[in-house]
Amino acid sequence: MGSRIIYYTVILPIALLPYPLLYLFSDFAFLVLFGLFGYRKKVVFKNIQNSFPTKTVEEQQLIMKQFYKHFCDLVVESLKGFVISDKQLKKRFSIVNAELANQYFEDGKDVIFVGGHYNNWEILAQGVSLELKHKIVGIYKPLSNKYFDGKMKKSREKYGMSLCPIKQTKVFLDTDFGRPKGTIFAIDQSPGNPEKSYWMEFLNQDTPVLFGAEKYAKEYKAPVIFCTINKIKRGHYQGVLSLVNSSPEETDYGQITERNTKALENDIIENPQFWLWTHRRWKHKRKIAN
Repeated sequence: MGSRIIYYTVILPIALLPYPLLYLFSDFAFLVLFGLFGYRKKVVFKNIQNSFPTKTVEEQQLIMKQFYKHFCDLVVESLKGFVISDKQLKKRFSIVNAELANQYFEDGKDVIFVGGHYNNWEILAQGVSLELKHKIVGIYKPLSNKYFDGKMKKSREKYGMSLCPIKQTKVFLDTDFGRPKGTIFAIDQSPGNPEKSYWMEFLNQDTPVLFGAEKYAKEYKAPVIFCTINKIKRGHYQGVLSLVNSSPEETDYGQITERNTKALENDIIENPQFWLWTHRRWKHKRKIAN
């Protein structure tokens, strides 16, 4: 009952604001989160320091400030996703080279899409099915709050995507939707079991990386496509696709995971303020064999 009240008295009224007022709210939220409460400031700054050890403290603090400004925009834009129309969505998100993926659709091939929590991944989740011909399936971890999980799922799926709980990944990959699938994997989440992860250097740190995208790409012989999201201006984004590998079953162990992760790392290095620094990405340490 409490979740329902919060949705209809707080979230929905904010989501219904016109964009100019929405961004005024974001500016106010920045003052509160960054200046007053310092939401996860220690986590954010430590992550940035460890990722960019050669930058000065002033440069690291600037990245942090720019991140919080973007983060507040991301929050209100995600809330807008509950009510955004397809017309608004097409105006604010597009994929500039959709033909890369659509050619595989014409060839009757499933593909694996990979990307990170960079820029506005929520608008990509909603808009990608309006841009591509594949049946889009997003792998996700359900929220513990069932009410909000249902609302989020409905929001993300309203323009054609299907969400697949991470524990049902293989079931969805085996499902025939009547047309080729494009399955989206987020590659920058902290793995639940670091011992089954692929370890590599990422942002100057020893990092466990989820291996599922590579595993399933090889098993299903599905080409792997990396998707970056560029911020054109406030509230407007473009997706850009790049081919990681067209024949993953022929690659060596870890090769695809390395390329996926390095592509994301390059994006973060170029525009660090757009990555999600609030999560505890490096909470696991590699166990050294005796």
